[in-house]
Amino acid sequence: MAKSSSLNVRVVEGRALPAKDVSGSSDPYCIVKVDDEVVARHDDIIGKISLSREAIAADPRGIDSWINLSHVDPDAEVQGEICLAVQMLEDVRGRCLRCHVLQARDLAPRDISGTSDPFARVFWGSQSLETSTIKKTRFPHWDEVLELREMPGSPSPLRVELWDWDMVGKNDFLGMVEFPPQVLQQNPPNGWFHLLPFPRAEEDSGGSLGALRLKVRLTEDRILPSQYYQPLRELLMASVLGPAEEDAASPLAVLEELTSGDCRQELATKLVKLFLGQGLAGPFLDYLTRREVARTTDPNTLFRSNSLASKSMEQFLKLVGMPYLHEVLRPVINRVFEERKYMELDPCKMDLGRTRRISFKGAPSEEHVREVSLGLLTGYLGPIMDAIVGSVGRCPPAICLAFKQLRHCVEERFPQAEHEDVKNLAISGFLFLRFFAPAILTPKLFDLRDQHADPQTSRSLLLLAKAVQSIGNLGQQLGQGKELWMSPLHPFLLQSISRVRDFLDQLVDVDGKEEPGGPARALVPPSVTVREGYLLKRKEEPSGLATRFAFKKRYFRLSGEMLSYSRNPEWQTRSSIPVSHIRAVERVDEGAFQLPHVMQVVTQDGAGALHTTYLQCKNVNELNQWLSALRKASAPNPDKLAACHPGAFRSAHWTCCLQAERSAAGCSRTHSAVTLGDWSDPLDPDAETQMVYRQLLLGRDRLRMKFLEDSNLVTTPEADTEKGSSATEGACPDALAHQREAAARLLEVLADLDQAHEEFQHQEQRKVAPGPLRP
Repeated sequence: MAKSSSLNVRVVEGRALPAKDVSGSSDPYCIVKVDDEVVARHDDIIGKISLSREAIAADPRGIDSWINLSHVDPDAEVQGEICLAVQMLEDVRGRCLRCHVLQARDLAPRDISGTSDPFARVFWGSQSLETSTIKKTRFPHWDEVLELREMPGSPSPLRVELWDWDMVGKNDFLGMVEFPPQVLQQNPPNGWFHLLPFPRAEEDSGGSLGALRLKVRLTEDRILPSQYYQPLRELLMASVLGPAEEDAASPLAVLEELTSGDCRQELATKLVKLFLGQGLAGPFLDYLTRREVARTTDPNTLFRSNSLASKSMEQFLKLVGMPYLHEVLRPVINRVFEERKYMELDPCKMDLGRTRRISFKGAPSEEHVREVSLGLLTGYLGPIMDAIVGSVGRCPPAICLAFKQLRHCVEERFPQAEHEDVKNLAISGFLFLRFFAPAILTPKLFDLRDQHADPQTSRSLLLLAKAVQSIGNLGQQLGQGKELWMSPLHPFLLQSISRVRDFLDQLVDVDGKEEPGGPARALVPPSVTVREGYLLKRKEEPSGLATRFAFKKRYFRLSGEMLSYSRNPEWQTRSSIPVSHIRAVERVDEGAFQLPHVMQVVTQDGAGALHTTYLQCKNVNELNQWLSALRKASAPNPDKLAACHPGAFRSAHWTCCLQAERSAAGCSRTHSAVTLGDWSDPLDPDAETQMVYRQLLLGRDRLRMKFLEDSNLVTTPEADTEKGSSATEGACPDALAHQREAAARLLEVLADLDQAHEEFQHQEQRKVAPGPLRP
């Protein structure tokens, strides 16, 4: 069992920030820290905002407000824990306090190297002693005993401070713990203790440092062992294989009816990932689209709302199609950012003063600005459309197959000649209006750029996005509405629309026998090299070696069959790890080796013994890409590990959980399923099913009343229209009996999960006991 906590932080905007540069401005950025994590940064600090867990969790909707920045005190920015064992002794000379300073972990990085040089200072009364200094570490091990004699006077508290030693300048504070005399006498400290800042009053800047508008939401849940979710997963998988139009009691039908706009996007993402991991993304999307199409009477409104079907297809495109999107759009988007051309067609927004750079023959007229802007816009739109219509062979097969099923479903529902274009509009509405156009408008949100655009570039992107949106609408309402100033682009748009129709025809001309939903198996052919490059590999038994010497540079190649490595790409002698032997691919805590960007590949030999290979990447992007590639390559492997150690076994214990047995069970859940792209988080079917369970609980009472307590099982047409489902009116007795049976089974599964959660909660409560923090 594990706890799942999700903290969603969105920094919307800032205002009235003070100047830090000689130019009278600043180049602000934000760092989000969790659980007192301290990030080593050496830029000028403007201020901070601190939010407690209680303040964030007070409102289920989270926080959305302007909050003033406050001053940053380095002595208050602490993190980590210290392990102490204290004894109070008495002999002929009086009382003595023996403080055994064992170790500390996860200390704040105070040096530019991202580490610290920590030492401990112990105070008792008027006396103080210090430990030795451990250089360049955030996980020091002292194992030193300091003894202090009691001096005359009233009993004194014990205070242990941690400091970062600096050769030049004053030492940096790392944190402290303090114990009153009563605790020392009755229950001497023995265990791990959180480090605290020096106590001081919080200063209010009164808004003098500016403010940030933040949107923060905390979601917490308990994730049960996987077997408890299997019955609900089976119901979800079975529901997409039945007749969607007549289904009213399956989990998906209930979710579709109950979810609101606030949580529909998150639910859609979880469902898409869940069905992708099961290889049933195609049937899942087809199930939702068939239900949506069946209840749509006006083809002009098809998929125009934020229904569960629309949101699921939209999230499916983002999860599966992001590398494709990058390949198609990134070259032109980069050009727009680099060239920063002024473009404007709307006369109400034209700034003739800013366009003097276009012409040196005096102030340009609106007509001249419009003509130059038209040329620039078509100069960008041309390559964009060329890239899109020429990308049929690069579009992921899963997307092509999903669109083929969507088109077939729409054709069956609207076969009339006057609705000939509806089948194309259904596809282009998703691909152009919900995928390409939003990515052009806000490239940072789609990982096309690292930073948001400046106002001028943002306006250019808006014009390009409007044009792509008009093309995706296939010319509907072209020349109508309030934006008649877009008319100079109409000839180009009309020409592009005919190309898009041909592109959509080619896009869905794929073999329908393939299953969209198993991207990992299809993307890693056995003999094809899917990733290669230099990594640092840790020696198998680097006893006695410093960490930096234990990692050696090697050139790695990964195919669907083998992970091999050698000294360089041309080296003939190569070592290899069969991909079929891989049981887990996970990140490694930075504290394990005092090194960032380390991952582990856990393999199992023929005798069943586990072996771990540690690899260091040069940056976090490379780490994510190798994690993704290795998980995809090993996705079909059986006997994946459910848990592993995010630390390393060093100095006769695991650095993560301090267990002394090398063969001890892992202390952290693995991400055994594949990732959906180099940018994406791995699939987590248990967490995804838990979220679905929570949503179903919201509709349990309605489901019970609708199918089990209503003897007539009749729904009025008005209510049917409001709910957006066929419900039970006019259904035959056999169908009603089936729906009653399905509803009873779903309620039984929910009750079993309720009981499992209660049992695990009782177990947790029995384990909780007062005392020091344990590792």
